[in-house]
Amino acid sequence: MSPQQPGFDLDASLVAEIARDEQIDEATLIARIDAGTVVAMGGNGVRPMAIGEGLRTKINANLGTSPDYPEPDSELKKLHAAVASGADAVMDLSTGGDIDDIRRAIRSECPVALGTVPIYQAFAEADATSGNMMSMTADGVLDVIARNGVDKVNFVTLHCGVTRDTVAALGTHPRIGGIVSRGGSLLTEWMRVNNAENPLYAQYDDVLAILKQYGVAISLGDGLRPGAISDATDAAQVSETRVLGELVLRAREAGVQAFVEGPGHVPLDQIAANVVLQKRLCHGAPFYVLGPLVTDVAPGYDHITGAIGGAICAAAGADFLCYVTPAEHLGLPTLDDVVDGVIASRIAAHAADIVKGVPGARAWDDRMSRARCELDWATMELLALDPGRVRLTRGDRPTSDDAACSMCGKFCSIRAGRRMREAGK
Repeated sequence: MSPQQPGFDLDASLVAEIARDEQIDEATLIARIDAGTVVAMGGNGVRPMAIGEGLRTKINANLGTSPDYPEPDSELKKLHAAVASGADAVMDLSTGGDIDDIRRAIRSECPVALGTVPIYQAFAEADATSGNMMSMTADGVLDVIARNGVDKVNFVTLHCGVTRDTVAALGTHPRIGGIVSRGGSLLTEWMRVNNAENPLYAQYDDVLAILKQYGVAISLGDGLRPGAISDATDAAQVSETRVLGELVLRAREAGVQAFVEGPGHVPLDQIAANVVLQKRLCHGAPFYVLGPLVTDVAPGYDHITGAIGGAICAAAGADFLCYVTPAEHLGLPTLDDVVDGVIASRIAAHAADIVKGVPGARAWDDRMSRARCELDWATMELLALDPGRVRLTRGDRPTSDDAACSMCGKFCSIRAGRRMREAGK
């Protein structure tokens, strides 16, 4: 008897393909989707992808225009570089140029799941219309969300947990970094200027109705995430996470798949606790984290600080890592920054998958280890997470002995071990 089709209006063939790719029983996958601990997306020309319980840790790459760099051509190049480097999903964070046209251009060339942050466009359009971003309206936000649905976006980040109550926690527990989320800071200012509740929270049922209509998943954004390690796990972050947990349940009741975003800057000793906290308060919803970054003093190398935190966070149970590039905190990422960010996050994700026992993760490493013991360079290149880097590095360091590497040559430990084994026969 074949498994039943899952809820959330997902196509059965999509779920079957995900189950094969993840090496997981289809009935188990469907049960987790229905429980909300796995979110699945894709199909209709978009590569199937799922995040959540028992699955391979996935990677998202952010791209998008800015007011200073509004042209989409470079972002399309970044899109292709991110996908070629192994990104499982891409988010368009555009704030400059014609955002509708840019999103449609990215969607037309994006073979993987695509996410957006509609609040950016809502504020940009209010600014273009009146010269004042704070003139944004609830109807304007809902209209932008609907346009994203029409354009077949797979998921949207919405900062629904930034409420008047959660923001109030900042007054009693001040931060070093304040509010570093772009959406969170703008919504906080909007609430103050308009003396009104966050429209994404106040109109949440309307938001869910739009997402349900177009089959779009909601990524509940962490608008009060810490942007300095001293601010991690503070009252505002925890207060927002509690609200997001309530919104997860409402999304599930409305037939909308939901996952939850998590903190950006967290010291090493608090990462595992943050995962436990999120999973408990948010009812097992998949956890999507930026990094997290484990130190604040490495600008230019934050793909490394993010990978360190990402590995620990994913090993503790996080499901989806948003890459961090070397340009984080410094500027719009270049093409090379995008590649470095994706590769660093993929390394972190795979290291975590080994610990989590994800099917096939340890076997990949074992195949590489055997190839090394056989000095099988062709297989090593094929198995490498970044085969091009292996090929380039080997080519830049020629050796008179092609069987060995340029570091060891005749001093090769693998060959010494082989000689000892052969002598012992």
